[in-house]
Amino acid sequence: MRAPPAPVPAHDATETTTMLEHTFALTLTGKSDYEFSVAFDENGLPPLTMDEPPPLGDGRGPNAARLLGAAIGHCLSASLLFCLKKSRVAVSTFRATVEGTLVRNDAGRFRIGRVRVTLAPGIVDDRERVARCLGLFEDYCIVTASVREGIDVEVRVEPTGGAATVPSTPGVEGTAELP
Repeated sequence: MRAPPAPVPAHDATETTTMLEHTFALTLTGKSDYEFSVAFDENGLPPLTMDEPPPLGDGRGPNAARLLGAAIGHCLSASLLFCLKKSRVAVSTFRATVEGTLVRNDAGRFRIGRVRVTLAPGIVDDRERVARCLGLFEDYCIVTASVREGIDVEVRVEPTGGAATVPSTPGVEGTAELP
């Protein structure tokens, strides 16, 4: 029987890496109303401001739906660009456009119903190598593949202070502490 792979030393205490799993961490800190500052686990990355658009928030940064669209667009762009570069296809420019559509579900709640991504790499002409990449790159995009298959999300509510019962999922109660 083969022993499990040994963990690879991480570059940062907040990241764990093994042959089978990579983790990442980030911290959101409330600034005012719906505005949050996001601190990333990578050393040297500047914080990102997130906010809801008016009338709910002040629009001081992108909201979660827009960041999901940006994540999908960036992941697909990087994946295609990586393949093209590995195939020695010269890329002069690169532009990606992401369009998200919000729809209401049966309960009347907004959900992201569709995301359309248009990738426009500036390529001279190397049809054979480009065609190979077009058949491969989507499968290597972690974010798009994850979103397409669904993501298990565990929700925990952990306020600080006195104990109270707070539902974290509709119809499911859990114990949390309130300030």
